[in-house]
Amino acid sequence: MSSETLFSLAGRTALITGGSRGIGRMIARAFVERGARVYISSRKVDDCNTVAAELSINGGVCHSLPENLSSVEGCARLAAAFARHEDKLDILVNNAGAAWLAPFDSFPEKGWDTVMDLNLKSPFFLSQAMIPFLRRAAGPRTPAKIINVASVDGLIPSPRETYPYQASKAGLIHLTRRLAMQLAGENICVNAIAPGAFASDLNPFARDRPEELIPHIPSKRIGREEDIQGAAIYLASRAGDYVVGTTLAVDGGVAFATSY
Repeated sequence: MSSETLFSLAGRTALITGGSRGIGRMIARAFVERGARVYISSRKVDDCNTVAAELSINGGVCHSLPENLSSVEGCARLAAAFARHEDKLDILVNNAGAAWLAPFDSFPEKGWDTVMDLNLKSPFFLSQAMIPFLRRAAGPRTPAKIINVASVDGLIPSPRETYPYQASKAGLIHLTRRLAMQLAGENICVNAIAPGAFASDLNPFARDRPEELIPHIPSKRIGREEDIQGAAIYLASRAGDYVVGTTLAVDGGVAFATSY
């Protein structure tokens, strides 16, 4: 099999949550360029529509399905909207997320619930809502894929006071393992990506003050768009068909170095 075929997404359908910005947008762009028919979701309607139109330029196929996924009802609405366009789904990327920074002594319940609902509850209940579409796409030669976007902060503690963010991402990594155990026998591969420092709205430190982070990263740089794209393509394509229950750290060596 050629490398072009091995990493191709031609003929596959993908749904990417949080696809209008940051890592979600990076992954959406890569999937479109590799030939997938992509649907992106975001709670901001205008942003979602604009990015879908931009990614559809030059022959790409990207559609907008705006939705707020912080509730079970929102997950059900997204599944219903998807069903109006497709009857099966090859790749689900649970990327939508939130962070909340506040001191331990005054951390608010609202911040805790907002982050936990979107980062941990949503991936579970959206996977549940989309499982009929994934099952219809799954086969022994072409497994369906669920890719959960976790974080290096779910692998090692961060010094920043983002308590529910770190807890939710650690929980998502363990949920990935449990879902993988549940679904592998149905030809659905579940894995996670744990990004490190990538410039985005969710990581303003990497976006606005990378020089403060670089000394703590063994690779001496923050992540580039192609770093996260390569990891996502690997897991989504034929190349990743025998990878199950794994969390792939894309962090320039931060988690590895901290473990020693």
